[in-house]
Amino acid sequence: MSEAPATLVKKSQSSFYYSFLFLPRPKREAIYAVYALSRSVDDIADDSGDIAEKLERLKAWREELDRCYAGQPTHPITKQLRDCLSRYPIPQRYFEELLAGVEMDLTINRYATFDDLYRYCYRVASVIGLICIEIFGYGREITKEYAVNLGLALQLTNILRDVKTDGLRGRIYLPQEDLERFGYSEEDLLNCRYSPGFFPLMHFEADRARHYFRQAAECLPPEDRKNMVAAEIMGRIYRENLEAIERSGYRVFGDRIALSRARQLQLALTTWAKTR
Repeated sequence: MSEAPATLVKKSQSSFYYSFLFLPRPKREAIYAVYALSRSVDDIADDSGDIAEKLERLKAWREELDRCYAGQPTHPITKQLRDCLSRYPIPQRYFEELLAGVEMDLTINRYATFDDLYRYCYRVASVIGLICIEIFGYGREITKEYAVNLGLALQLTNILRDVKTDGLRGRIYLPQEDLERFGYSEEDLLNCRYSPGFFPLMHFEADRARHYFRQAAECLPPEDRKNMVAAEIMGRIYRENLEAIERSGYRVFGDRIALSRARQLQLALTTWAKTR
């Protein structure tokens, strides 16, 4: 992927874009580099090609990260990331966890228990939060728990929203123990059927996502709240996405449920104002 990190974020027009708008320029550019790297490695899982070829691409990114942390990056994204690392103390292990999470998408398409899913969500979402707070700046260690819990809440919301598209790729992220508990079969999910067990299952999963939103809020100390404005914007947008899923009656097999750009911007502005 040869586009500049800032271009990738702006073209996405995703909730990430609106969350980063209010950051000071140096922090915004650092976040853009992180986003571009995470987007590039995440795309590997969904690109065409066989698993062996994709694993080789992930291996190449691991080697590039080693070069980046050694001060010798060769890729446009890691060159900007290197500048970020000169200002913000992001441990390399966070990026390695992210790569391990993407690798899980190549080798695992079912999760037996929530504990199994938790590990995946931590790797692909919570570590992004841990990376971001190193850039935002924080004073209390408990803010790391805020980042972990918020990442879990965001990823669980994504899973609910993307049940259909993930199913089309042969992936089911809803834990198998939950499908069994509510009597909802894989066959029904993969064929987009609203059979009776589907609705209590989705309600249960939405409650779990809300639990992690609450946990995140409880872990954010007042003195770090202002620095976490970008994360709070992200959380606010995703909470409304979750509410939209619920208002739809969990009709996630139809058109993709998403907030308009105008609504995302409005939420970003109001959340930013509350932190002033």
